[in-house]
Amino acid sequence: MGPLDELAKYFQKMPSVGARSAQRLAFFILSQSPAWVNDFTQALQAVKKNVRYCSECHNITLQDPCEICRDQTRDRALLCVVAEPRDSQALEKVGYKGLYHILGGLLSPLDNITPEVLRIEELVRKIRGGAFREVFFALDPTVEGEATIMYISELLKDCAVKLTRLAYGLSTGANIDYADELTLTRAYEGRVAIN
Repeated sequence: MGPLDELAKYFQKMPSVGARSAQRLAFFILSQSPAWVNDFTQALQAVKKNVRYCSECHNITLQDPCEICRDQTRDRALLCVVAEPRDSQALEKVGYKGLYHILGGLLSPLDNITPEVLRIEELVRKIRGGAFREVFFALDPTVEGEATIMYISELLKDCAVKLTRLAYGLSTGANIDYADELTLTRAYEGRVAIN
């Protein structure tokens, strides 16, 4: 295996990158100037060195806690549960002003993603120990997203907090971070109670 194949192998490990796309990316890198490749390498290293996860919500940040968790003007009684940091970025674009809890994925036993792998226990502790009036789930409308919502809502059935979810309007099987802002805004504004 040569260096180009080795590079393509690394690209193929990325989400949504198949063998052909990985090969195209490897050839693209090969066609760039040494200065561009050096800048690209430095950008990758800077991300790995400087970007971390917030100790409170697990969003990506340069400072801990993150800007959202430090912002005292946000609605601290409203907690949004999302799977990944990119989902919180989509909600920020539509004007969400509460706090977040990022699970780190969705339940998927076939992929060995069990409750112990996700930040579910921490979420339950946060809700039980906090002063939240509402916890709303902004998870992908997939089997895994539904299973995650049902599992967590069962753990919280004895809590007085209001549990809601995004209204349907997102296509079943869709990813939240791919939703257009209008669809996501309507889904957020029309969120429905779970309990």
